[in-house]
Amino acid sequence: MARPYSLDLRERVVRCVESGETVRAVAALYGVSVSCVVKWSLRYRASGSAAPGKMGGHRQPLLEKERSFVLARIEENPDITLRGLQAELAERGIAASYGAVWAFVHAQGKSFKKNRAALRTKPPAHSKAQRTMAEISRPDRPSPARLR
Repeated sequence: MARPYSLDLRERVVRCVESGETVRAVAALYGVSVSCVVKWSLRYRASGSAAPGKMGGHRQPLLEKERSFVLARIEENPDITLRGLQAELAERGIAASYGAVWAFVHAQGKSFKKNRAALRTKPPAHSKAQRTMAEISRPDRPSPARLR
């Protein structure tokens, strides 16, 4: 992770700008970018210090307050989809992205695996489409057996 420039360097840069030097000249003199000089000067004018702001930190998950609701819904309906869970949270006034719902559920040790038994009940994807009963029993079209 990148570290901020030292406070000593920041203070020297700000002093030069305050003394009347141009931003570009100060940037060239200290070997920093022009945008750094501008930002440090603005920070100094706003707060009285050119010290860097807080970096990093821990953010509490968005859905932590809804933990009991989410886990209860998964227990009630194990086949619920993440999109369905996201929609139910939206009904409760919680705007959460699909990724946030997935990350929360994954962190709770829950997983949504495909049900192999349910997949076997569907026709294979590469099979020919089944004809409907209307196509089979239409009297105006001869059946393939009668064409021979």
